[in-house]
Amino acid sequence: MKVFFVLLAMVFSLMAAVNINTAGKEELMSVKGIGEKKAEAIIAYRSANGAFKSVNDLVHVKGLGEKSVEAIKSELTVQ
Repeated sequence: MKVFFVLLAMVFSLMAAVNINTAGKEELMSVKGIGEKKAEAIIAYRSANGAFKSVNDLVHVKGLGEKSVEAIKSELTVQ
């Protein structure tokens, strides 16, 4: 039974949304659809403009349009 709960906790941790306000490049790249260049662009935008207020604000990042953001937003969060 204890093993079950450990495995369950691991699954939930894998399913956790990535916080675009605190994630580093590697963590951002763990999201399908965000490669190295997009991860770097997200971090650069965040550094220049401050924290994102919403995941939808990613449309302002070079290389990410509405369709891209719509496809990945379920895996992202802001806090």
